[in-house]
Amino acid sequence: MQIYSPNSYILAPLAGYTDIPFRNSARRHGCKYAFTEMVDANSLVFGNRKSLRFLERGESEEWLGTQLVGGGVEELSKATHILNQYQFDVLDLNLGCPSPKVAKKGAGAALGKQIDTAAKCAEEMVKISNFPVTAKIRILDEEDATDTISLVKKLETAGVNAVTIHGRIQKSFYSGPVFFDIIKSVQEASNLQIISNGGAFGYDTANELKDKTNCNVIMFARGAMGNPWIFNELIDNKSFNPPTVEEFTQEVKLHLEEMINYYGEEFALKISRKVVLDYLKGRGYNSSLRAKISFLKNYEDFNNLITEIAIGPSDRYWDWLNHNKNAPRKLKHN
Repeated sequence: MQIYSPNSYILAPLAGYTDIPFRNSARRHGCKYAFTEMVDANSLVFGNRKSLRFLERGESEEWLGTQLVGGGVEELSKATHILNQYQFDVLDLNLGCPSPKVAKKGAGAALGKQIDTAAKCAEEMVKISNFPVTAKIRILDEEDATDTISLVKKLETAGVNAVTIHGRIQKSFYSGPVFFDIIKSVQEASNLQIISNGGAFGYDTANELKDKTNCNVIMFARGAMGNPWIFNELIDNKSFNPPTVEEFTQEVKLHLEEMINYYGEEFALKISRKVVLDYLKGRGYNSSLRAKISFLKNYEDFNNLITEIAIGPSDRYWDWLNHNKNAPRKLKHN
């Protein structure tokens, strides 16, 4: 069973990011496959309101997956029963989150290292879930694919339909080289659909990830933060044009307006600060504007921010861009 169409690009489940407004932004630019934020199984079982809100689906979302993180069979099975009350296209088991907060509970990448236990968790979820079950893992060794292959084989036996592989070990978090050859070895040894993940921040790095892993589907995480246009660029590179300053400003404005409508003004503007910083990153806006974002708290601040973004980046950015035409996250003059 192929969960994803060939040559697809997936928006990863990003804790603290992939809410409905974030997903709407990505979908406006061609993203078909997207996930909710990662959901903690125990929090879901205990009825945590924040976790329950993660499960909300936008009216226009044709495809939506969700992801559970948990440290054992019992909590994951209980959470899966709860998720059956909702409508998703895929239920993903997180076996790759490197966060110490997650690992100390025996979940995420820590569970992924416990191959047999991870497989038992997946098997139980497959038995219970109304939706196809997939898994997201990390490679288990930088030099030898044996253990990673073993994990994927046991997940396949457990009934998992696809596996996304981040090409770094747990202790590397999100830095250092991506070990393409390990992902490729797993892809060649498995009958499952393998999705590659890690280090894709633009058109060139995304294609490198595809080519060197022999995977025709890739997942974006940090590469999509502040850059929904990455989906346009990859889907149709020949006709792609970077956003003008005006188009860029309008997208930031719309994204934040949707956050305000969804969360309410005060909370939305507080949590939107990191979102705006991601949009501005690498696009030539001066540090004084970025500093102001820390104080974003009401509509007046919001309108002033949008006005300043609309002015555009510094002249030095345009000069730099002339010498770095293949840079990701580009803007163009209005």
